[in-house]
Amino acid sequence: MSKNRQWLINDRPLGRALQHEDFKRVDSDIVEPGAGDVLVKVLYLGFDPAQKGWMENIGGYVAPTEIGDVMRGSGIGEVVASQHPAFKPGDKVVGMLCWQDYATLPGHELEAVPDDELLTANLGALGTTGMTAYFGLLRHGRPQPGDTVLVSGAAGATGSIVGQIANIAGCRTIGIAGGAEKCTWLTDEVGYDAAIDYKNDDVRQRLKALCSQSVDVFYDNVGGAILDHALAQIDMHARIVICGGISRYERGELPAGPQNYFNLIFKRASMSGFIVLDYIPEYPAAKQRMREWIANGQIRFREDLQEGFENVPATLMRLFSGMNFGKQILKLD
Repeated sequence: MSKNRQWLINDRPLGRALQHEDFKRVDSDIVEPGAGDVLVKVLYLGFDPAQKGWMENIGGYVAPTEIGDVMRGSGIGEVVASQHPAFKPGDKVVGMLCWQDYATLPGHELEAVPDDELLTANLGALGTTGMTAYFGLLRHGRPQPGDTVLVSGAAGATGSIVGQIANIAGCRTIGIAGGAEKCTWLTDEVGYDAAIDYKNDDVRQRLKALCSQSVDVFYDNVGGAILDHALAQIDMHARIVICGGISRYERGELPAGPQNYFNLIFKRASMSGFIVLDYIPEYPAAKQRMREWIANGQIRFREDLQEGFENVPATLMRLFSGMNFGKQILKLD
């Protein structure tokens, strides 16, 4: 049988950018499935900023990693062999398949998905990314018709969906993204009412002009100065949803807290963080709703598709330079 190409964790990128040397390419034997296991050929890999935190062991909601581990990552694959009654060869599945050609996993760690035109969406709009947008906004942001919803990282895979769900809820939406092309996409295709280009605009002044003291919901994927600027513009009883903090991933320590946090008191506002894994039992109903919204055109999504096993590390690095446009995915060769 063929060898199994793998990318291993080779170093911890604490306080610095990812480097190709943080990963080590090896060939290993394919592990045959035992009782209850499934052997999967990996077809697509998905990428998220949190993966850098997993390497650094600062992602406290997942088990720690070790140097020499196969790099973690979600993926879509095809069942090759199965010792589990719920799966048969040819089935398409999604799970934590990791950076390799073949994954052997217990069946309970896999989810069967339809082999249709939305197959790769199971890594994005119909996967953890979409569920993060769905539950973060609806459960923690609690949008109401007429609310102003501000989203940082709005052109990313999560942020772009947050804005569209807010539109469905009858809200005014403002997105913060990097670059004119992404901002135009947000307003012309995704449906945001306005966009702020953090690379070229004065974010603080633009927020004052667009939503002075009127932000009802702030969905934050960035943290840092963006969070501080947003807190200065919240309305009474605003809800701040802390989803991620990509601004901190290049640092070796957590950034200082926002200077404007006292506005939470003045505006009787709330700030809450969440982990989407807490909502796994509710995924089926949420995914069905998302499929309906996609089918009727209320949700649009974009995928940034790279190709080739040798390009896996570089594809993760794209997230931290702003090169990706939509959900970052790689198709294995």
